[in-house]
Amino acid sequence: MFNDKTILITGGTGSFGKEAIRTILSRFTPRRLIVFSRDEFKQFEMQQTFNHPAMRYFIGDVRDQGRLMRAMQGVDFVIHAAALKQVPAAEYNPTECVKTNIHGAESVINAAIDCQVEKVIALSTDKAANPVNLYGATKLVSDKLFVAGNSLVGMGKTRFSVVRYGNVVGSRGSVIPFFRKMIAEGAKELPITDPQMTRFWITLPQGVEFVLNSFLRMHGGEIFVPKIPSMRITDLAEALHPGIPHKIVGIRPGEKLHEVMCPADDSHLTLEFDDHFVIQPTISFAETTGYNVNRQGQAGKPVPLGFEYNSANNPDFLNPDQLRAMIE
Repeated sequence: MFNDKTILITGGTGSFGKEAIRTILSRFTPRRLIVFSRDEFKQFEMQQTFNHPAMRYFIGDVRDQGRLMRAMQGVDFVIHAAALKQVPAAEYNPTECVKTNIHGAESVINAAIDCQVEKVIALSTDKAANPVNLYGATKLVSDKLFVAGNSLVGMGKTRFSVVRYGNVVGSRGSVIPFFRKMIAEGAKELPITDPQMTRFWITLPQGVEFVLNSFLRMHGGEIFVPKIPSMRITDLAEALHPGIPHKIVGIRPGEKLHEVMCPADDSHLTLEFDDHFVIQPTISFAETTGYNVNRQGQAGKPVPLGFEYNSANNPDFLNPDQLRAMIE
């Protein structure tokens, strides 16, 4: 699908962008692979690793639609990974989060339509489902904007979908590097927000694979949700340092005890496939014939009314040994 195509990744110097570029270059022969981000030093560092002739580096901010328009000339596929993601930082700096996560989403949508990009997938988060923090609220708005983008294209070819998943193992900002640093510095206990806390857990390669597959599956307007395991924060601490005591420090500003990916309020829109769920849009589009069968011919079935997919009721939980294997 990506052979001889041009792909642009916003926020391409982040953890997801690096893994996506590594995967695409190892499996496909793209015409161009564009990193769009605002940090020149991170781009310089990436160029030392990814110096493939297909690589291009654009310095720019997703808040700047004009710069996005220039970068998207001739682009076939866009992965929108740029976002302000730190929950406490968003609580203290809400307007900056709104500018990047909401206004930036608008800029990506408008630029993609005007440049006749074929397909766009925006990365979302479990925090966008029934949000209680500013970050999650901005990502919910972003999700709605990308879904509604399919109604703005008119006779154009651009299609938009969203991929939503949970915490990424070892990504920047993940609790794993934080715990490991404390352990390396000789910590005698690890801070635990709440012993009951659970989170969805996915590796970077799994996240990238799911996004790339979603390009093949998408009609436009779906929110794709992978079936992934949950973990308890106490089990994660045990996996990293067996037997270490815990210090309960309380939930941080804007945090939930458990995360949701498919809310009960959306159960009438949710379809279950073998390895993922699809949340159908609440609005209809002129050329959409239905989401029960995706572009790969895979069939989904409606979930029961009231169904909710959250990190506490997930039937798949990782134990400390499994967590340790995944981390390593």
